[in-house]
Amino acid sequence: MSNAPVDTGRRRFLTAATAVVGGAGAVAVAVPFIKSWNPSAKAKAAGAPVEVNISKVEPGQLIRVEWRGKPVWVVRRTEEILDGLAKHDNQLRDPASVEEQQPAYAQNAVRSINPEFFIAVGLCTHLGCSPTYLPDTFGEQVEGVASGFFCPCHGSKFDMAGRVFQGVPAPLNLVVPPHQYIDDGNVIIGVDQGAA
Repeated sequence: MSNAPVDTGRRRFLTAATAVVGGAGAVAVAVPFIKSWNPSAKAKAAGAPVEVNISKVEPGQLIRVEWRGKPVWVVRRTEEILDGLAKHDNQLRDPASVEEQQPAYAQNAVRSINPEFFIAVGLCTHLGCSPTYLPDTFGEQVEGVASGFFCPCHGSKFDMAGRVFQGVPAPLNLVVPPHQYIDDGNVIIGVDQGAA
């Protein structure tokens, strides 16, 4: 056994240096691991809200956008379309939109915040096909109703508020996504009205 004096200063230095290097190594391993918990850029974009310029949409025109990988329709309804909505309530499965296919602020006769614009997920509630917009020839599908949506897959029919007619395979009205108006010419789909 050696009787040499112990250098406590050197021992403290080596202990501190080892702790610092070990801590740096732990941080170097932890940062990428914790970052891997965050959603990827692709996943963030898939669920991100979509801003739509509606200022140039003509009366009767439908435009399509994509939100969360689904088609979303924005239709500018005419006065004639709005006036006709209440005239066929007795032919609809859920005319008052009791089912939860829309946010509370769109649970009204026109199923929208702004009656002039109808915003809906463009997928049939039967098996997910995309219905066809028939602005002038829907009367061939439902007598007395000029405009609407017809699903060519199994024959489901929806009016210009996305309400499903009776006697078709689709059990529910079209889904109205969360949305809010930024101003008269722009709407954000994917953000509830009043949320920021």
